[in-house]
Amino acid sequence: MFLPPARRPRTVVGVTALLLLVALGIVVTLVWPGPGAVRDHGVSSPRTDAGRPAAGEGSDVAWPGDGQSAVALEGRGSLGVRGERRPVPIASLTKVMTAHVILTGHPLRPGERGPRIEVDRQAAHEVGVGGESTVPVRAGDRYTERQLLELLLIPSGNNIARLLARWDSGSQEAFVLKMRRAARDLGMTDTTYTGASGIEVTTTSTAVDQLRLARQVMRNPVFRDIVATRTVTVPGAGPVSNTNTLLGTSGVIGLKTGSSTPAGGNLLWACEVRVGDRDLMMLGAVLHQRAGTTAGEGLRAALDNSRALIDGLRGRLASPRSEG
Repeated sequence: MFLPPARRPRTVVGVTALLLLVALGIVVTLVWPGPGAVRDHGVSSPRTDAGRPAAGEGSDVAWPGDGQSAVALEGRGSLGVRGERRPVPIASLTKVMTAHVILTGHPLRPGERGPRIEVDRQAAHEVGVGGESTVPVRAGDRYTERQLLELLLIPSGNNIARLLARWDSGSQEAFVLKMRRAARDLGMTDTTYTGASGIEVTTTSTAVDQLRLARQVMRNPVFRDIVATRTVTVPGAGPVSNTNTLLGTSGVIGLKTGSSTPAGGNLLWACEVRVGDRDLMMLGAVLHQRAGTTAGEGLRAALDNSRALIDGLRGRLASPRSEG
């Protein structure tokens, strides 16, 4: 039976509308991220453009089961993010931002030593303070900016961090405001700085945020050269070793350790990796390892777990299956 002519157009419109809704539903399904999508303030999901698992997704990669981790390959993006993405204490990783703010306000070119800075009484007095990582300095001694950055980043002197903060801004409190502005400018929305050294448990961040900072500072050749240095000589105290014992192994060329009982062990690392016919830099942040134990135990865990992660990723990136 035929429908009356007046009703035919309405039926056609209804069918057309239904088909449009179905089509739209398919489009939404394809492009709208589901509840499991990665949303890390700009860190992309660990997937290749073709939809295959990224290089860091294989079962042969030993991601730390503790704390949180994030890794990126320069020029290629995120290789993965693991663990809870909540701010945790970062201990001496704080000094990476301290160095970044100093080098931003007082830039050095490769080979430059910078202005000479006098050690004040407070920095000298803090050498005797227990429970902190400090560098032996004497009031009235003068060090170049480059020397103090070395003492900040290699043996990780808390007293040096606060000395640099006072030299730059007059007080540590004023310097912290600069640190917070720098973090905001880098999009580190889950980071809070409350001191220049990291001794405060209220200085917190995430692996994703620290990875953002690592990518920024490793573009500075002076910073990059310092964090690749294995030992530095402290006048009157002799040579001291870099706390990052992975340097020179597994392609590691930096970055910075941080450890305390509340923070556990933390490591920002940078390494070189061969991908096809190119040498690229891979950067990672491994945070909150064995928190609640001792600073030494946490740091050993951060170093060991980072080494396993680096070796797994380097092997996978170098294999033919990681190409394309």
